[in-house]
Amino acid sequence: MKVGIIGASGYGGTELYRILSNHPNVTECNLYTSSDESKKYTDVYPHLTNLCDSDLQPLEVDRVKENDVIFLATPSGVSASLTEQLITDHNKIIDLSGDLRLKNAKEYESWYHKSPAKDEILQKAVYGLSELNRENIKHAKIIANPGCYPTATLLGLAPLVHQQTVKPRSIIIDAKSGVSGAGRKPSIGTSFVEVQDNLKIYKVNEHQHIPEIEQQLHEWDENVKEITFSTHLVPMTRGIMATIYVELLEDYENDSLVDLYKNFYQQESFVRVRDNGTFPNTKDVYGSNYCDIALKLDKRTKRLTIVSVIDNLMKGAAGQAVQNFNIMCNFEETTTLKNLLPIYP
Repeated sequence: MKVGIIGASGYGGTELYRILSNHPNVTECNLYTSSDESKKYTDVYPHLTNLCDSDLQPLEVDRVKENDVIFLATPSGVSASLTEQLITDHNKIIDLSGDLRLKNAKEYESWYHKSPAKDEILQKAVYGLSELNRENIKHAKIIANPGCYPTATLLGLAPLVHQQTVKPRSIIIDAKSGVSGAGRKPSIGTSFVEVQDNLKIYKVNEHQHIPEIEQQLHEWDENVKEITFSTHLVPMTRGIMATIYVELLEDYENDSLVDLYKNFYQQESFVRVRDNGTFPNTKDVYGSNYCDIALKLDKRTKRLTIVSVIDNLMKGAAGQAVQNFNIMCNFEETTTLKNLLPIYP
């Protein structure tokens, strides 16, 4: 297949190239940018020297539309208009930004402070949480790839919320991310001296991923509505850890909860549920498409702690996008991704 990556000069874009350049079903991988036009890709990313001889191409809509599948690794606010220009009867689009995830256009405007995509595009877009929406992804023309925080959070909560056993309004998520989640564009807040030896909370009660998480949880259980969600920036390059606290409507033993999760994900190649008493680190999934989950029930407070870790650039972005690409195109779902073992240490 012939694929195109718009935003190839960003971190998500180069991760897409790393994966797709080794994909057996990809015969051509075209790289597009609006910031580094006509440069060699190796000028932007020297680590690809002797591994890539492609130029970064300007974003010309008529040429981009010729690709069979187009990945939009763009900042929020770009895909909303670009998707309409690019979609044809003959291609598919996978959007890695947040522009197509929220079905309610007014909600998008409220949280993202940008103009939304047309309602026709929003209704066509299928939410690409691979493990939980596989059948719809198979038949989709447009995929709204989930956000990094929502991926870790939703995979951590899905087994319980599907059973409607979580007490409404009890969900609290304390999430932490590496700096690459902020993108490649330089800013004071993500400079070395601001991040190193520091821990920062940001977008308190205002993070744009809140409505995305709530939308999906409500679809699984209409009783679950508002959540409490806090995000923190930690001095590391990659990784997300979502520590989730919930109260349950039924009595469980910790062993039975672990069994519930293992049974729920037993057919899933990229979700690994830890044995009772062991907890994952972000390094355990570094550079891979895995999500590792652990559970611990506090009998004293009757609260369950769920720990979910992913690599924000992989399962939280490019890895899941390629997983969705495989599903959409009827390829083996683990193609290329299964070879990307976690990098440790």
